[in-house]
Amino acid sequence: MKNIVILISGSGSNMAAIVKTAQRDDWAGRLGVRVAAVISNKADSKGLVFAREQGLDTEVLDHKAFASREAFDAALASVIDRYEQPDAPVLVVLAGFMRILTPDFVNRYAGRLVNIHPSLLPAFPGLHTHARAIEAGCKFAGATVHLVTAELDHGPILEQAVVPVLPDDTADTLAARVLTQEHVIYPRAVAGLLQKL
Repeated sequence: MKNIVILISGSGSNMAAIVKTAQRDDWAGRLGVRVAAVISNKADSKGLVFAREQGLDTEVLDHKAFASREAFDAALASVIDRYEQPDAPVLVVLAGFMRILTPDFVNRYAGRLVNIHPSLLPAFPGLHTHARAIEAGCKFAGATVHLVTAELDHGPILEQAVVPVLPDDTADTLAARVLTQEHVIYPRAVAGLLQKL
């Protein structure tokens, strides 16, 4: 059985979408894959409540308890590696995990570290993507699932969804519409990637 470990910092809505899709589509039976654990860097992450209700292993690793980014990433990797199986590398899914990862961490999980970003990359990497898209006069926005590389919000694109920017959109209304599409494309991209690992 291949294991997925999902990293979150907040509500975990993309994590929940992946868990629900895995259950609905019987990833365990069809793909030999299960969501094994959810790890958060924040103890008050609402997503941890959902994960526990689903019977998933959960862990909190507070980044503030570590002297450096490297020390935190090393500790995080040691937790993730508990879910490694012989000949079945763990897939690490970033679902609103609000930490910039070190190059060593990214390299350790190269090809099996995936993220979703709320823009049509390569446009608008980083933060405040929806406000920036509106300010730039974009007619379309969206979301991108991509493999993580050492360069922030770059890496091979696995899936994208396009959402129109409406004349009266605010950053919040656009974000809400984009999020509904994230919940569709992220589970699909994860399932597709798992079939290649």
